[in-house]
Amino acid sequence: MKDLIEIPTLTSASFEELAREMLVRLGEQPSREGLISTPERYTKALKYLTKGYNEDPEEILKGALFTVDYDEMVIVKDIEMFSLCEHHVLPFFGKVHVAYIPKGRVIGLSKTARLVEVFARRLQVQERLTVQIAETIQNTIQPLGVGVVIEARHLCMMMRGVEKQHSATVTSSMLGAFRAQQTRQEFLSLINHENSNGI
Repeated sequence: MKDLIEIPTLTSASFEELAREMLVRLGEQPSREGLISTPERYTKALKYLTKGYNEDPEEILKGALFTVDYDEMVIVKDIEMFSLCEHHVLPFFGKVHVAYIPKGRVIGLSKTARLVEVFARRLQVQERLTVQIAETIQNTIQPLGVGVVIEARHLCMMMRGVEKQHSATVTSSMLGAFRAQQTRQEFLSLINHENSNGI
């Protein structure tokens, strides 16, 4: 019978120790050349991929709000997104399309992408991520409406389980004016439109 390995309690073990223990339980030798620094690298990577827990999404938006006389749809499309599924801690990735109709204030364009990043850098499900982005914009600038669409591929479906390589998941959240069929359709048409310049 193999000797039992003593596992440090959660309160006393460092993240690196827990990662090293995980390697042992997978049947690996953490002392071999390729794995010596893996617990440290894994810790740094996971902390970076979940750094959104330490950021305030509303404060990010409030840092770049501008008063303008504009009441047509503003769209930031094709925002690249990478996140970790909370069920298997495997990546899912894709594109986020965000639109809103301002009511006196607009968001600095880069802040829309930063907002997506804050929520994506947490353990997530795509449905919640979609709603969080929309509701934060709605609560922060009180526009006439907000629409968010996310198209993503999930490695938990591609690498394991059903192992379907080409399936994509599309989710949407429509608030305020975007609940009206005409506004919703205009948004969906604009994000699906590709002109000759590829914009």
